[in-house]
Order: sequence, then C-alpha cells, then structure tokens
Amino acid sequence: MRNRTILVTGGAGFIGSHLVDRLLERNFKVIVLDDFSSGNINNIWHHLTNKGFKLVRGSVLDKELVYSVVSNVDLIVHLAAQVHVDRSILEPEYTVQVNTIGTLNVLEAARKHEVELIIHMSSCEVYGTARYVPMDEKHPLNPTSPYAASKAAADRLAYSYYNTYKLPVVIVRAFNVYGPRQRDKGYAAVIPKFIRRVLGRRPPVIYGDGKQTRDYLYVDDMIRALELVMEHGEKLVGMAVNIGSGCEVSILELAYKILELADMQSELKPVFAPSRPGEVRRLIADIELAERELGFRPSIPLEEGLKRLIEWYKGGGYDAWRAYVYEEL
Repeated sequence: MRNRTILVTGGAGFIGSHLVDRLLERNFKVIVLDDFSSGNINNIWHHLTNKGFKLVRGSVLDKELVYSVVSNVDLIVHLAAQVHVDRSILEPEYTVQVNTIGTLNVLEAARKHEVELIIHMSSCEVYGTARYVPMDEKHPLNPTSPYAASKAAADRLAYSYYNTYKLPVVIVRAFNVYGPRQRDKGYAAVIPKFIRRVLGRRPPVIYGDGKQTRDYLYVDDMIRALELVMEHGEKLVGMAVNIGSGCEVSILELAYKILELADMQSELKPVFAPSRPGEVRRLIADIELAERELGFRPSIPLEEGLKRLIEWYKGGGYDAWRAYVYEEL
C-alpha cells in the first residue's frame, strides 16, 4: 500500500473527510473529488497546503472529469452520493443520477484505467426493514425509498462490473455512522439532531413511536474498517460486506441516552411527531464476515461515542465547522 495514490470521491463530506485525515496521516497521496453539494470545505481546509493532497472540485456526473482524475490513481474509495432519504423523495431523479449514474462513471473510469481496487460505499438502507436479524449480506434487498433504491442499483452495478469485467471492487454496506462533522439533515442524522436540540434545551423530536431500531457505528470505527478493506480487499473482491456495530438500539432508547449524557433528563422529555415516508423500521448488522475476513470489531461503544460527540458540540465544533467558505478557493 505504500506510495499509493488514493482517490476519495465525496472526500469533503462527513465520512470522507475523516478518511482523508487518516490517509494523509499515513503518508498516502490523496485526491479528493467533491462538488460541495453536501461536503464542507472546512473539513479538508487544513490539508490544502499538504503536498500529498489534491482537491478537485467537480461532480461524479462529469464523466470527462472523472476519467481524467481516475487516470492518476491506484485505488478508489467511492463515497460521493446524495445521502438524504427525505431529499430523495422530493428529488428522485437527481438522487438516481448522482448515486447510480455517478457510480457508473466511476466504475467505467476504473475499468478503463485498470485501477487496483475500488471500494464502493453502499448502505444498509438497501436491505429495507429487517426480515430476520441480525441482517447478513445474504439478506434480501428491499429498498423502501428512492435513496435506498438508487443505492441498491449502484450496489448491484458495482457487483456486475466484477462479474462481467472482473473489476476488483469491494462493496461496503455501512450501517448508521455518526460522529463529528455529520450534517444534521435527513433521516439518518438523528444523533446530531438530538444532541443539538438537547444542548439547546429543546426536546428531541421522535417521528413515529420511537420503537424503530438502528445499528450505530462511531466514525472512527468506520474509518478503521475502510483501512482494513484497503489492506485486505483481495479477500472480499466481488463481495458485499456489512460494517456496523452489531448492536440494536431504538430511537426512543437513543433519545433518553442523549438526555442522560447531557444531564438534561430531569428537564426534557422526547416529543413525538407523525412517522415519515420511506423510513425503515428495523436494522441490525451481522458483522461476522467483516470479523472473519478483515479482523474488524467495533471498539467504541455507543455511550462512549455519544460522549465524544457531545463534547465536540460543547466545545464549539459544530459552530466552527458549519460555515461554508469554499467560494474563497
């Protein structure tokens, strides 16, 4: 892996920017392709003077640009996506374009330039509500929103490129990742939404009955998992692998845990709102494959991750992070 150049699409985003931090820390050369539709330049601003870092502002929908950027890389981590379920309901065509056609452009460029490994970031949303738990990689795909459907299409498209062209691709099905820099927008952003409201002395808002469950993974564990895929990807080429905590937590439990950790349980109680369309009822990862083939085990329990994130917010992390300044580039 030494002296490799790694392309991170969506590298100014939440997960992408944490990955970029880690890769540069390990002295890899990194190229970020991001159109800043959801990424934040402040996430990568501190790298702009690093000789091993290059920022390309543009979209995965720009086929010529993608082909040009990929010509100079050894490995691709494809994270660029429209990630919001609610936006996908309002803008399904845009969501499919970015998530599916954008992925097609990356796969074609990787095939043309014979890239050594492509890590495609899929999503647990491709499974839909659990038919059995824990959900392994053989669980049926039953996407329930345009976002989930677009990710399922991209997921299977990536597999088809392995099956048809022997493109060395690994499909990572990430469960609910949380941590610093996560935007508090969309269905998946319940943790930052809850924390911001609670620290502002406002009650967390729960859509539906709060009994819907998720599998939450702190971002540092997600980055470690991606590193392991980069290092041992040959074991999983052509396969999908779940990355999660393996622990099931209800939204109601989550709300009360955040209230407790913020020492606001005596002042605030959750309030309830109508359920939202396209929302999955139950998710929990079976991570046995990742454990067996990659040696991956999550190291940060939910309570510890929430403590870290609450401290980040209390320390002004969000206020310092949220301002967009990429117009100055």
